[in-house]
Amino acid sequence: MAPKTEHIQFLRAERQLRRIRSFYAAAILLWTGSAAWTGWQAPRSQQMWVSVLLLAVFAVLLVTVSLALRRLAVPASGRPVHHAAPHKLPSTRRHVHA
Repeated sequence: MAPKTEHIQFLRAERQLRRIRSFYAAAILLWTGSAAWTGWQAPRSQQMWVSVLLLAVFAVLLVTVSLALRRLAVPASGRPVHHAAPHKLPSTRRHVHA
């Protein structure tokens, strides 16, 4: 049952990465707005730089998760995946047992 459990774990990991990617995208929007607002109200203030720093952190996290999802993607080949060992063709040379 190992292949089935691995497939379930794969699906869970992919789902979790997609959820966290959405969270990071929302955080980027929030910190972009915050950086723009504080930059407008108090340019070069400490609050503006903290907002810019958090925007950069979430941008790096979003890129990291997106790359992980891209690596995790299963290529759609259209063929079913066979996990069993390949079937051996009947040998043309027969060994004589003594």
